[in-house]
Amino acid sequence: MTIADINAETRDLCDADTTSYPAAALLRRVNNAYEDVVSWIINSDGVWQFDDVNFTTYPIGTLTLTAGTGRYAFNDRFLQLEEVQIRNSAGDYIILDPIDQKEYSNYWPLTEDFETAGFPQYYDKVADDTIQLFPPPAAASVTLTNGLRIRFKRTADLYTTAQVTTGTKVPGFASPFHVILSWMAARPFCAVYKKDLVPWLNTMIGDLTKEPSGMKAEIINHYGRRQKDQRKIATMRSIQYR
Repeated sequence: MTIADINAETRDLCDADTTSYPAAALLRRVNNAYEDVVSWIINSDGVWQFDDVNFTTYPIGTLTLTAGTGRYAFNDRFLQLEEVQIRNSAGDYIILDPIDQKEYSNYWPLTEDFETAGFPQYYDKVADDTIQLFPPPAAASVTLTNGLRIRFKRTADLYTTAQVTTGTKVPGFASPFHVILSWMAARPFCAVYKKDLVPWLNTMIGDLTKEPSGMKAEIINHYGRRQKDQRKIATMRSIQYR
């Protein structure tokens, strides 16, 4: 479904038009639904990791390191940090191990054990958009330019007003589930003006039950099993004798 189809379906469900359901409100709610669906997918995806197909770049960011500085902030539409890499003096990226102050010690700060700059071995997430490298990088040990590389999971490539006008962009997840955006965008409107439709929408969406149901369950099931290209290997099951 294109964004034009999604908007038309939403208004049809609501028995609304562009006056009763304005474009700005509809765009806001479609985008909210889009982000919700992508968060379900990201939290359930299997070996084959999800990224919105509308993005034209990979979910990888690079930053230039500063000698002696261990803390770095980055800004992107990321949801989960996947991997942190540091570029060594030979130009090769090396994956760092995550570390957490609470797991390391309750009495001795990490910074005390990693005061001297060198080649970073660990990183700690100190805020939603900030990491701390231990030890801080030394100019002789790393390549400073584009020396920090981060892989992440990001949210949806949200719709813009211009894309709504064009009307051709499709959501960046599997097409059998596109209609859920219409159902989710229709629900707030119907909660005010078409209350009789809300129970049906809740059932179809399936996001308000203790366990996922409806199309939410179908989405989670689909993305949780996306590893069909892996070769299945038969193994012997051990039998315990008493």
